Amino acid sequence: MLPWNTVDKLIKKTNLALVVGSSSWREQFVNAVTVSAGDDDEEESGEERLPSCFDYIMHFLTVFWKVLFAFVPPTEYWNGWACFIVSISLIGVLTAVTGDLASHFGCTIGLKDSVTAVVFVALGTSVPDTFASKVAAIQDQYADASIGNVTGSNAVNVFLGIGVAWTIAAIAWRSKGKPFKVNPGNLAFSVTLFTILACLCVLVLLYRRRATVAGGELGGPRTCKLITSLLFISMWLIYILLASMEAYCHIPGF
Repeated sequence: MLPWNTVDKLIKKTNLALVVGSSSWREQFVNAVTVSAGDDDEEESGEERLPSCFDYIMHFLTVFWKVLFAFVPPTEYWNGWACFIVSISLIGVLTAVTGDLASHFGCTIGLKDSVTAVVFVALGTSVPDTFASKVAAIQDQYADASIGNVTGSNAVNVFLGIGVAWTIAAIAWRSKGKPFKVNPGNLAFSVTLFTILACLCVLVLLYRRRATVAGGELGGPRTCKLITSLLFISMWLIYILLASMEAYCHIPGF
């Protein structure tokens, strides 16, 4: 069976109402300034629901970003390529702004760049991934999409975010006849610590798959969910604490 035949069959079975897209800029700006109820509630009840107080609060908190991203070309233009290119460009600009603001904030309060990176820059770039994983966990029957988004986004950050930037820098410095060198700083300590904690997280997820524990990576009994959440948050706090202490030479690194 040809692969595209399988894809065509899957598309035919897909609910086209779930496809996210728009046909005009006018539609995008109208949706951006209009308060609407949550889509999940409408899908569950099968009928239109009036916006709640929480919907109004979230709208006024995010209306600036809604209007800003309404400038992205609709998906009908160039078969979606215009939307894709402009969206990627805006993400790059916002990431650069987030990094610069975090760096200036750290400089203002006297934090080292490495500490600013693992705390503020990491939060600014990872919170959207967290919400994407939450949406995937709610909508998908299994945990594959949610956990796959975590590993996939980190793979992009490491292999593309660092690899592309260092490749461009190496080419630029080579054109000037100079070598491109990067001071590792406390990178070895941070990466080693992250690897250890990541392995512990994987072991916890594997342990949760036992039927007597939770029966899967996500969900399960309320007590099990709370314990797992607190454990993972504690690991994140431990990582920040130890990485910061090593950066300020309170504990020896390598």
